[in-house]
Amino acid sequence: MKKVLIVVAVVAVIVVGYIWSTYNRLITTNEAVTNQWAQVETQYQRRFDLIPNLVESVKGVMKQEQKVFGDLADARAHYTGATDANQKAEAATQVEGSLSRLIAVMENYPQLKSADNVQTLMAQLEGTENRVSVERKRYNDVVQSFNVMIKVFPTNLIAKQLGYSTKNYFEAEAGAANAPKVDLQIK
Repeated sequence: MKKVLIVVAVVAVIVVGYIWSTYNRLITTNEAVTNQWAQVETQYQRRFDLIPNLVESVKGVMKQEQKVFGDLADARAHYTGATDANQKAEAATQVEGSLSRLIAVMENYPQLKSADNVQTLMAQLEGTENRVSVERKRYNDVVQSFNVMIKVFPTNLIAKQLGYSTKNYFEAEAGAANAPKVDLQIK
């Protein structure tokens, strides 16, 4: 009888230890996902802070491109109004589309390329775009780790009881691989 109680106690300690360590890993990994999304948002904020300066620097030369400026402003407003990571990712993709159209237009204006302030802002914006790309990849990496952890047995049983579900990956919008069409005709 004593041996049975010892075996039951050892099994109970092992089960409790496993649940405890699984709970801690879930919390740690969930916080890693949250932290990485904050890093993505930091780069988005940097981008959004640079865009108005860039737009103001080129506005005077590009009177006929007011639609691009309006699209950028609308995209920034959409991002500001977003309430969760999925809405913010969608809004950021909208900003990227408008921004890529602006960059394509700017490349067709030699007088803009030679303006020091525009060159500086473009270099900062390009650097920011690279940072955004890196942070998104890191975000997707931690999301993958989290999603795998909560899907494998027996952790999935504990994760489900604690209310954890899979996180969404950051994905490019459909058609994002296509280059934007630029029409430079004054209408």
